[in-house]
Amino acid sequence: MLHVQIVLFDGFDLLDAIAPYEVFAAASMYAEDALQVELVTAEGPRHVASGTQGLKIEATAKLEPERGGIILVPGASGKVSGDGPDSIPVILHHAASTDISVRIRQALEREDVLVATVCGGSLLLAMAGLLEGRHAVTHHMGMKVLEAAGAVPVQARIVDDGNLVSAGGVTSGLDVALYLVERALGPRIAHAVEQLFEFERRGTVWRMEGMVPTEDVDASGKEEEGAFAPVSAESILDTSSAYEGNWDVTIATPIGKLESRLAIHTDNGRIRGTAAQDGETVELIDPRAREGKLVWGLRVNKPMKLQLHFEVTVQGDVMSGTAKAGFLPASKLTGHRLV
Repeated sequence: MLHVQIVLFDGFDLLDAIAPYEVFAAASMYAEDALQVELVTAEGPRHVASGTQGLKIEATAKLEPERGGIILVPGASGKVSGDGPDSIPVILHHAASTDISVRIRQALEREDVLVATVCGGSLLLAMAGLLEGRHAVTHHMGMKVLEAAGAVPVQARIVDDGNLVSAGGVTSGLDVALYLVERALGPRIAHAVEQLFEFERRGTVWRMEGMVPTEDVDASGKEEEGAFAPVSAESILDTSSAYEGNWDVTIATPIGKLESRLAIHTDNGRIRGTAAQDGETVELIDPRAREGKLVWGLRVNKPMKLQLHFEVTVQGDVMSGTAKAGFLPASKLTGHRLV
């Protein structure tokens, strides 16, 4: 029997979870109970408050990756922006900080488990550092965050990356569940559910197979790298030395403070620099002066794995500005030059 576990967490999106649940339940009916679907949490049986007006749904079991089968992770429902407890970024980060991330990591290491996500579910896994280098999709508003967290975003309704299948916006939960039914039980069962629901799957499922589209191939014939390929810091000219020196900076994120030490210098008019944090030193990505500001990119591992975009101004020995990733709230940066 194929086991399907749909993972609930506080603030989950109702449609992300319930639409796939109904698809799998209908498939079970047509497949003579060859499939079993249940709602689970990382903690075990409990009532879980959704992010949709706090409506509670009962989860009847604990998430168990060792059972094999399919594990589906929905996204969150809440405010799109802001840093309050009812905002989607904070809800997803809290969920990523629970045992969900531990158990999904175990699931991704097993050959008998397929992990699927709907909407912000892929962001949850990416925030937990589980999608590094994996092809995935999420809601269109979260694609930059998905990329910033180390995944390879693909603009598609459904992305099949082997043992990881992700779907885009909220209604794509129907599409991905029908695709998973077809993949596990065959097209006739999936077609029967489509007819019952009077719904047809949308979009082409993206897989890293077949010919590469011409626009994705560079002049050398190799597939182009993603947007995260580091740009040489030496490619941008700047004659100002106002940013040079060692800086102690603090980034006040909604989920914790990030302390770092920057070392910035110019080399033949080109800005270069490094950031040291928790004993690790990394180069600033593409640092350059732009319209009176210093901007750069930086990969961080805490409080979650992200690539942040920085914009700062300097007045004397004081640095101030922001760090941001996608639709996540901009975090205030303050710093001072060490003398």
